[in-house]
Amino acid sequence: MKESEIKKKYNYKINELKNHNKLYFDKSTPKISDKEYDKIKREILDLENKFSFLKSSYSPSNSLGFTPSKNFIKSNHRVKMLSLSNAFNKDDLENFEKKIFNYLNKKVEIEYSVEPKIDGISASLTYKNGLLVLGTSRGDGTTGEEITENLKTIGDIPHQITNNDFPKDIDIRGEVFIKKSDFNNLKNDFANPRNAASGSLRQKNPKETKKIPLNFIAYTYGYFESDKIKKQSDFLSSLKKWGFNTSEHNKVIKTINDLETFHKKFEKDRFDLEYDVDGLVYKINSLELQRRLGFTANSPRWAIAHKFSADSAYSQIKDINIQVGRTGALTPVARIKPVNIGGVVVSNATLHNEDEIIRKDIRIGDTVKIERAGDVIPHVVLVDFKKRKKSSKKFVFPKKCPCGFETTKEFNKVTKKFDAVRRCPDRGFECEKMAVEKIKHFISKEALNIDGLGKKVVEKFWDLKLIRFPQDIFNLDYTQISKLEGWGDLSVSNLKFSIDQSKKVSLDKFLYSIGIRHIGIENAKLLAEYTKSISNFLNFIKNKKINEFLNIDGIGETQINSLKKFFENKSNYKIIEKLSFILDISDLKLNKNGKLLNNTFMFTGKLSNMSRAEAKSLIEENSGSVVSSVNKKLKYLIIGEKPTNRKVEQAKELGIKILSEKDWLNLLN
Repeated sequence: MKESEIKKKYNYKINELKNHNKLYFDKSTPKISDKEYDKIKREILDLENKFSFLKSSYSPSNSLGFTPSKNFIKSNHRVKMLSLSNAFNKDDLENFEKKIFNYLNKKVEIEYSVEPKIDGISASLTYKNGLLVLGTSRGDGTTGEEITENLKTIGDIPHQITNNDFPKDIDIRGEVFIKKSDFNNLKNDFANPRNAASGSLRQKNPKETKKIPLNFIAYTYGYFESDKIKKQSDFLSSLKKWGFNTSEHNKVIKTINDLETFHKKFEKDRFDLEYDVDGLVYKINSLELQRRLGFTANSPRWAIAHKFSADSAYSQIKDINIQVGRTGALTPVARIKPVNIGGVVVSNATLHNEDEIIRKDIRIGDTVKIERAGDVIPHVVLVDFKKRKKSSKKFVFPKKCPCGFETTKEFNKVTKKFDAVRRCPDRGFECEKMAVEKIKHFISKEALNIDGLGKKVVEKFWDLKLIRFPQDIFNLDYTQISKLEGWGDLSVSNLKFSIDQSKKVSLDKFLYSIGIRHIGIENAKLLAEYTKSISNFLNFIKNKKINEFLNIDGIGETQINSLKKFFENKSNYKIIEKLSFILDISDLKLNKNGKLLNNTFMFTGKLSNMSRAEAKSLIEENSGSVVSSVNKKLKYLIIGEKPTNRKVEQAKELGIKILSEKDWLNLLN
């Protein structure tokens, strides 16, 4: 290529980067994904590395111009910033409260702290001895970006707090937002108030952030050591006393009926607020109950977001495609004429399954109502039959998977009905559609978390036949990849580094990454705790001892049958065996210093002071383990009200120590 052609290509890329920088960081209205943006940067850097005569002040190799948010210093949250589970109706709220009672093993009088869910950007502020020393974004919930100086430009955030009762060390959490009245002056530069807030906090230069009229409302804490404050509502009052803004609409409400009544009224009045809200947050007001309830893997058990009615719009179905998931589920997806729903352009909507299409009589060419509620995937609510053409034909759901295999519907022994979902049978990696999805799952954030090997890259490598099985990832031909469009020495080097880093993985994450149906993150942890090592796990499979996993409290027939079905296919076992040689799979890190270390427990009968789930959590927190059958490995049988006599007799025969609930609690002090 001639020098003039190289310069022309380079300048084109530089101008492309400048335009996207302005859209992304200045206007906060990106037109391309982060991955596409990074690709442009890589292409510029690759060209500069190859040709020394290329130079530009707008190059990403210079410090001038905007810098992407990933260049901020990363900071781990001392307490995770988890997301909330959602409720959309009264049934969801009643189910939420029922789960609380089940976990506590009794009905208790509950009052809720009710707070508006502001549609802004979450931030965490760390104060030590009254001084603001660190400000971070939410990030992925575990790790955020240090944006202290940007947050200090917000007038609502105190830099120093001198109150005598202010904790010496605390993380204050809240929401950064822009008032509607202020946004009116910025609407030509940003798509919506949330984008304006986001774009401002992502500025590398705090002086740019200061130009935007940002606000901050505080609503909770992260790290905090104090036994003086007993209620969430009291904490909110303390926040106000310490100089933070809190919502004037915070309330304490006791019953589900009253929550529902307040939600309906607030939804009608929300458009009169000076900031955008997309729902209400309900938190158990008692901080002691919050502590007891704790967290699931993704959200607190003691809080829920009650979303407002979904946004909706009408559009036309252009086509219906069938997508195949990693577990073989065939999901119909409507390709619709792009339509704006709640500020988001939607071009696809899920149709759920074959039964839904039949029930709603959805056809290609129909005008349909599309609904999008919160983070829920857009879906088709109904068909406008008045606009249906006379020539339209019923959609016939394919009986075969796109791979050619006959699909099946599983029979549910509980409901005595066939499942609504049609599935391609799991034949290992024979179904190409499933194989690609399995590999995407294998490299996902919750699994091996291989940065730079995203879904689009997996699809591209699959098409080029660089990947067919998970183990192929660790034997990629980097020389061949470097010759592909969009790839250069730097990007290939980064990919190789990420793949090498991913080789060290914990046993629970590895078991989750395999993608066995019904084995999610929590069940993978249970299996890891029980089997201790990958070699032990493989021995259980090889020696056909999967039924022994029924001893694990939390693993049932559904999981056992799923494991058996998965390993009926010998290729699945061989893949895992090969990966066990390639990867450094470490045991799950458990608390080794608890009072119950090396002790096993089993419960029979109803506990009077707590639920089984809470009791199990207490045992595991103190290094013990819970089993679900009486055998020689069991050390203590804990009996509650109306125990199973057979289990008690078995324990006596085996010489297992029997404890009352009180005796067991004494072990824990």
